[in-house]
Amino acid sequence: MFDGGVGAAVRGCYAVLDADDEALARALVDPDRGGARVLQVRLKGALSAPPAAWLAAATMARQVTRAAGAALIVDDHLDVALAVGAEGVHLGQADLPLAAARAAVARAGRPLWIGVSTHDLAQVRAAVAGGADYLGFGPVFATVTKLDPDPVVGLEGLRAAVVAAGRVPVVAIGGITVAAAADVAATGAAAACVIGAVNRAADVAEAVRAISTHWNR
Repeated sequence: MFDGGVGAAVRGCYAVLDADDEALARALVDPDRGGARVLQVRLKGALSAPPAAWLAAATMARQVTRAAGAALIVDDHLDVALAVGAEGVHLGQADLPLAAARAAVARAGRPLWIGVSTHDLAQVRAAVAGGADYLGFGPVFATVTKLDPDPVVGLEGLRAAVVAAGRVPVVAIGGITVAAAADVAATGAAAACVIGAVNRAADVAEAVRAISTHWNR
């Protein structure tokens, strides 16, 4: 298990494992090359992926993150997050409501971070008031990751979200490249979620390091 708090994990490159691929998972969190401190499992074709596929990918990722000393977050699936002993679950605006997730975690009797995706300042304020442990905010730039993305918020929108969130860490999401990481860090965001630009890089671990370095200065 990760032995730091959410603020220690959600910093620099927020890595996303978008396939049941152990080699990719290891490259994303490689501790010898400045790997990501947090890994989120978010399978491609998530709406059609069966529960068994989520459980298999999360179980593998749990083993990888434990060996690397990184935290594990499962996208959407609270039951899978609890089953594999993840540190957290990440919820979208159309997923299980934050209050219901909090109640379920309380019944489970174990701590679990809850992250929430937000796309405007009203959603940021609602998530903070509801006790979210960290926020995703965006899309900062145009993205092809989602079929029906929300309106682009830009760097100034991200900066405003960081202010509105106060002490709650904000992860910038949407269309972020390795080259844009410095600008994202300058807004005060705690981390940048970069998927394709990292996961499909020729050297995945180097791409993660290049992003995280902007938060290590």
